[in-house]
Amino acid sequence: MLNHIRHLLIGSPLSSAHAGETRLDKVRALASLSPDALASVAYANQEIYLGLLVAGAAGLLRATELALVITGLLAVLALSYMQTIAAYPSGGGSYTVARDNLGELPGLVAAAALLLDYVLNAAVSLTAGVAAIASAFPALWPYRIALSLLLLLFITLINLRGIREAGTAMIVPVYLFLVIYLGLIAYGIGVALIQGPGVFPAVIPQPAELTTGVGLAPVTLFLLLRTFASGATALTGVEAISNAVPIFKPVESDNARRTMAAMAVLMGILFLGTIGLTQYLAVVAGAEETILSALARRLFGSGPVYYLVQAATLLVLIVAANTSFTDFPRVVSLLARDAFLPRQLRAVGDRLVFSNGIVLLAALAGLLIVIFQGDTHLLIPLFAVGAFLAFTLSQSGMVVHWWRERGRRWRAKAAMNGLGALATGVALLVIGAGKFTAGAWIVILLIPLIVWLFRSIRAHYAEVGRQLRLHEA
Repeated sequence: MLNHIRHLLIGSPLSSAHAGETRLDKVRALASLSPDALASVAYANQEIYLGLLVAGAAGLLRATELALVITGLLAVLALSYMQTIAAYPSGGGSYTVARDNLGELPGLVAAAALLLDYVLNAAVSLTAGVAAIASAFPALWPYRIALSLLLLLFITLINLRGIREAGTAMIVPVYLFLVIYLGLIAYGIGVALIQGPGVFPAVIPQPAELTTGVGLAPVTLFLLLRTFASGATALTGVEAISNAVPIFKPVESDNARRTMAAMAVLMGILFLGTIGLTQYLAVVAGAEETILSALARRLFGSGPVYYLVQAATLLVLIVAANTSFTDFPRVVSLLARDAFLPRQLRAVGDRLVFSNGIVLLAALAGLLIVIFQGDTHLLIPLFAVGAFLAFTLSQSGMVVHWWRERGRRWRAKAAMNGLGALATGVALLVIGAGKFTAGAWIVILLIPLIVWLFRSIRAHYAEVGRQLRLHEA
C-alpha cells in the first residue's frame, strides 16, 4: 500500500536508460533555474522600500540609484558566471571551483555558504509568496506559517516526480509572471508619461514589518549601505544555472550560457522597471501590503487585473523555491561523493533525482519557516551573506583557474572574474556589516560549524575505512 501511495504521488520508477530524456531544453531550463532570480524582484523591492522608508520621502527618492548599482553588479556576475559555465561544463558550482583552484577548506566554506543560501531561498520564496497573496486577501495574514508549509509540501512532491516534470510544471507560472510584469512595466511607463511624476505624502504609512519608533532617520551613507545589503538579495539566484549545466540538453554549456544571458536581461528589466515606477509615481504601501502590491493597485486599481498580478507573484515565488530543489540535492550529492556528507545523499531515487537531498532540503526549509514565524523580513538578513561568500570564492577560484590554464585570452577572462570577485567581496563586507546585528551573525557562526561537520563526517568515513582494511600478517 505504501508503495502504491508513493507511486501515486511521485510517479512510477524510471529506468536509468531514460536519464537522457530527463534533460531540459532552454525554455524549461529558464523556467526551472531562473525563478529564484526573477522572483527576487518581489522581496528585494520590498526590502529596499523598507530600508529607505525610515528616512521618509527623502529616502525613497534614492531607490532607483540603489537599483542601478545592484543591476550593474548583476551584469558583472552574469558575465563572470558565463565564463565559469564555459570552463566547467560538468557543473561549475562554487564548491567545485573553489575546491579545485583554492583548496579543500575554501571549497568546504563555499559549499556551506551555498547550502545555507539554498535553504534560505526556499523559505524566503515561499513566505514572500504567501505575503503577496495575503496583501490581496488580508484575512490570510494569521495563517502565513500553515500556508507556507503547505506550499513547501507541494513543491517537494513536484520535484520528487523528476527534473523534467518539475521543469514542465514551472513553465506556466514563470512565463505568466514575465508576461504580466513586463506588461505592467510597459503600461506603467505609459501612465508615467501621461500623468507625470508623483509626490510622496508628508506622512507615509508604516508597514507591519517595521518597528522603528517615531521620527525619521537622515539619509546617511550607512542607511544606503544597509539598504543595499537588503536589496542585494535580488542577486542570490544568479549562480544556479552554472551549478546545473549537466541537466541541459546538448550542447550543454552553450545552452546554459544563453539561458544565463536571458535570465540576466529579464531580471534587470524587471528590477529596474518596477523600482523606477515605484519611485517616479511616488507609490507607498499600506500597513499590511507589499510595495509591488501597492504599485499594481496604483496602476490597475483593485479590479481583476490587480488580483491577476498578485496571483502571478504568488505563483512565481512558489516556483522560485524550485531553484533550491534543483541545485541543493546536486551539491550535497557532490559532497557525499567526497565523503563530506552521508553517502545516502548520493543515491538517485526511482524518478532519477536525488530524492534524499530533496527531502532534506524540505525539512530544513520547513524548520526555518516555523522558527521565523513565516516572516520574510526576519529571514532576509540571513539570506545574502552565504550567497555572496560563495560568489566571491567561486570568482576568486576562476581567476586562479585562468592563471593556471593560460589559454586563449586568459588575461581578459581572469580580469572579468577578478572584477566579479572584487565586486562581490566588497558587497559581502557591506552586507555582513550592515546586517550583522539583524541576524547575519547567525550565518557567520553557522558556516564554520557546518565546515566542522563536513570534516567530522569525512574523518568518520576514514576511520571506518581504516578499521575495515585488511592488513597483511
